[in-house]
Amino acid sequence: MQVGCHVSISGSIDKSVDNAVERECSAFQIFTRNPRGWHAKELTKKDIDNFKSKLKASKIDRFATCAHMPYLPNLATPKDDGFEKSVKTLIDEVQRCAQLGIPYLVTHLGSHLGTGDEAGIKRLVEGLTRAGKTKNDVMILLENTAGQKNSVGSDFKQLGEIFKQLKPSKKFGICFDTCHAFVAGYDLKTESDVKKTFAEFDKYVGMDNLKILHLNDAKGELGCNLDRHYHLGLGGIGEKGISSVVKLANKKKIPIILETPIDDDRDDFENVRVAKGFA
Repeated sequence: MQVGCHVSISGSIDKSVDNAVERECSAFQIFTRNPRGWHAKELTKKDIDNFKSKLKASKIDRFATCAHMPYLPNLATPKDDGFEKSVKTLIDEVQRCAQLGIPYLVTHLGSHLGTGDEAGIKRLVEGLTRAGKTKNDVMILLENTAGQKNSVGSDFKQLGEIFKQLKPSKKFGICFDTCHAFVAGYDLKTESDVKKTFAEFDKYVGMDNLKILHLNDAKGELGCNLDRHYHLGLGGIGEKGISSVVKLANKKKIPIILETPIDDDRDDFENVRVAKGFA
């Protein structure tokens, strides 16, 4: 079983590996930079060497690691300046992942800001295609969305249509977020619901393209479009559904990453333990 959580890089980027090991992770996700700003401090040779050596010593498979794009970029925006900054950030992040030996970069698909799905998808595909031309082996993973107003990619059919436009295909994959799928209207409460939802995902997007699973329960109910992650088994999806998703991911050998809250109810340590228990 490859399971872990999003871990902090505070102090230096190699500290993320220490944090993953401390939480008994066999998979993990990071931001390579401050996720709330546009500026990124350049990775030094020391940063890169320390990260790689700690990862090798940890015995965590590098193909169970991923990075996540920062919050500000919007690849579906109609605003030219914002679009160019977003694409530049995406390309920069791909290159940073390549330096660190991280094989996957997860990206949100963005908001068309009221210009419509067609316009937003056209922008998104253009930006992703430009980033896909980078000469390295980093794969960009499209993350399904929660169906918020003006967002694209919550519907599996639409997500599949976006994905099929991307070239070269070897540069792109999918990150499936359980909270996002559930609040977008895809039921995951029972084993049969999970099988049905993933069968639909397979039909339109393809299970072979699924490289990382974001395992999050949902603060909201089915179809509410509220993008609020919650502790495993304690939210709208519940224990039966989360357990079924874990078993499916394990069977398909898909690394599981938790993005659950840290509060008085649970922390990362406990949620990782709970995820392992569901296996």
